[in-house]
Amino acid sequence: MTAKRAGTPHNLSLEQAGAVLAEEAARFASFGWMRGTSGNLSLVVDREPMRLAVTASGLDKGELTAADVVLVDQAGAAVGAGRPSAEAALHARVARVTGAGAIVHVHTLASVAVGRLRPGGIVFRNLEMLKGIGRSAHDEEVVLPVIENSQDMTVLGDRWEAAHDPGVPAVLVAGHGLYVWGADARAARHHTETVEWLLELELTGYQGAAPHPGSTAAR
Repeated sequence: MTAKRAGTPHNLSLEQAGAVLAEEAARFASFGWMRGTSGNLSLVVDREPMRLAVTASGLDKGELTAADVVLVDQAGAAVGAGRPSAEAALHARVARVTGAGAIVHVHTLASVAVGRLRPGGIVFRNLEMLKGIGRSAHDEEVVLPVIENSQDMTVLGDRWEAAHDPGVPAVLVAGHGLYVWGADARAARHHTETVEWLLELELTGYQGAAPHPGSTAAR
C-alpha cells in the first residue's frame, strides 16, 4: 500500500495509523496532557465498515510505537488481537455521529479545574483563538458543553450526544478531561490545542475580569 500523508483519515493501514497516533501522543505527552498512562487517541482507517485505530490501554503515551494500537469496530470492540482503551466505544460513537476522522482524549489540569468551576458549560466570546475551532472571534458566544462522567460508555455516550453542538468540536467531561475531534489527526490536534488554550485562559479569570476604566472596552 502506498504511504499516505500523515493525518489522512481514511484507508490507512493499521501500521500507518499507529505511526500517526504515536507521533500525536508524544506531542500531547510532552505538554503534560497525558500523564502516567492517561488519555487515548484514535484515527478512522475505514468507513465501510467503520474501523478505527485506537491507542492500546495501559501504555505510556509518550513512548508509543506504531504497533501500540488496536483495531476496533463501530461499537469500539476489538477486531482481532489487542486490548483497546476503555473509552474506545465513545471514540467510535463520536466518529459515527460527527463524521470526524480523528478523536483526542486528554486529561488536562485546566479541563478538570474549569469543569468544576463551570459545570453548566463554559462560555467564550470576543477571542481571536475561537477561530481555531472554526468560530467567529467576535459577535457570538461559543459554549463548550460540560457533561457528567460515567464509567459506562453507553451512558457517557448518551450524555455526549445530548450535549453535542455540531459547531463545537469538543466536550468537557467533568472530573475527567477533554474529548476533541477533527477531520484528521492534524485538525484534531489543532482543535485540542485551541480548546486547552481557551480553558487555561478561563482558569486565569481573565474573561470574567472587569475592563480597566481607561480601556476602550470600558466605554
